[in-house]
Amino acid sequence: MPLAKGYKQLLAEARARIRTLTLEEAAARHGDPEVVFVDIRDVRELEREGMIPGAFHAPRGMLEFWVDPESPYYKEVFGSDKEFVLYCQSAWRSSLAAVTLQDMGLTRVSHVEGGFRAWKDAGLPVGEKPQHQR
Repeated sequence: MPLAKGYKQLLAEARARIRTLTLEEAAARHGDPEVVFVDIRDVRELEREGMIPGAFHAPRGMLEFWVDPESPYYKEVFGSDKEFVLYCQSAWRSSLAAVTLQDMGLTRVSHVEGGFRAWKDAGLPVGEKPQHQR
């Protein structure tokens, strides 16, 4: 059975609607108290490779539930008026996640071009996964 849309088309459509930050733009926002970096990778990826220091970990599979205040899994961080900068390993999941959050009503959402791999390869700060976060 042929698919109505493949992943390439989904990514192209998402990227046409979202804001993609260059590494330079993302690095300039890192540490800004009005910006929350959101790592949507699987916990095993964080344990293996680390993460951007200060980022909030929100696994891709739970993101919509953590963002929605009506969900029993809601996380307060998403109720702020801050800018959210999403990233994954290579900017595929973060593209789809960013467009989903926009569809949910968040307006200050972007993602990092090239993802964590590009961030790390550029020599930008990388830290270990925090033990626990709320």
